[in-house]
Amino acid sequence: MRIFYGVQGTGNGHITRARVMAKELYKAGIEVDFQFTGRDFDKYFDMDIFNGYQLRDGLTFSSNKGEVSYLKTLLASKPITFVKDVKTLDLKGYDLVISDFEPVTAWAAKNQGVPVLGIGHQYAFRHKIPREGSDPIAEMVMRYYAPVDIGVGLHWHHFGEPVLPPIIETYQVSKETIQNKIIVYLPFEDTQEVITYLSPFKHFEFHIYTPENVTTKFDNILCKPLSREGFQRDLVDCAGIISNAGFELASEALQIGKKILAKPLHAQMEQISNAAALHQLGYGHVMNDMDTAAIDHWLHNAHAVKITYPNTAKILVDWLQGGMPEMTTDYVESVWSTVDVQQIHN
Repeated sequence: MRIFYGVQGTGNGHITRARVMAKELYKAGIEVDFQFTGRDFDKYFDMDIFNGYQLRDGLTFSSNKGEVSYLKTLLASKPITFVKDVKTLDLKGYDLVISDFEPVTAWAAKNQGVPVLGIGHQYAFRHKIPREGSDPIAEMVMRYYAPVDIGVGLHWHHFGEPVLPPIIETYQVSKETIQNKIIVYLPFEDTQEVITYLSPFKHFEFHIYTPENVTTKFDNILCKPLSREGFQRDLVDCAGIISNAGFELASEALQIGKKILAKPLHAQMEQISNAAALHQLGYGHVMNDMDTAAIDHWLHNAHAVKITYPNTAKILVDWLQGGMPEMTTDYVESVWSTVDVQQIHN
């Protein structure tokens, strides 16, 4: 089997998921070529696992001070380049195209009659899951941004729907938790403003991962460049994370039992819905805006949830090799039957 795999490069969640899928695809002896779009080419990092990957501009969503800006998104788009990329991407010789919400790959496959499988959190929104902050533009984006023939949606809980658990790295946490160590990942916020909100909490140590080159005068607030390896090192022994309401990072935090404070990106239906799901499930705390009181309350609340998820990437690769049969209720239930949820009170 030969697969072309397109990955949305905005943020890091889609790429993180693709790393896990790549390992399982390679293990199964499947030939796979990767393409990434949605960010400046020099902003990709830790990409060694993707042998000979391709980069294109694609489409991305621009934000301004923690809110998706449709105007800024429109002005930053390159429609002529996008159409050219779709037309010039040659998918002859591939048995299947996989899209993780990546539009160039999805539209090229659609135009060339190559079957497209969508794997990602966005495809869960085809089902009855917690959904808030929707508007006509958001609905159009979900439907037409990266169209697929079959969509495999991922979520933290099944909600009685045919969705699968997250695709995340499974690794052992051997380090002891440092109770005052907090990871902060808010790439769509102004980092200096974030520092201002964190500065009153002198007894906590904040590790801010940011795409900006920022310095801080506070000894307990450390600003670090984006690094997958460095981030994972800090994640395993921290007490919790403050982040936007992206799906993949929250999934990793839940897998290793770290408490979560999510600040959803305004005007972004997926993140607002993720925040609603975290709250509904009791898996995390939510603040809709940067809020010192909300941060204070969360910092002094030790409750976390640890969820043991199966190796969903391997499950999907086995399903691919089995001919992609319909995911029946019994099949989905068998996958979720291995999930274990524990409440942690440190």
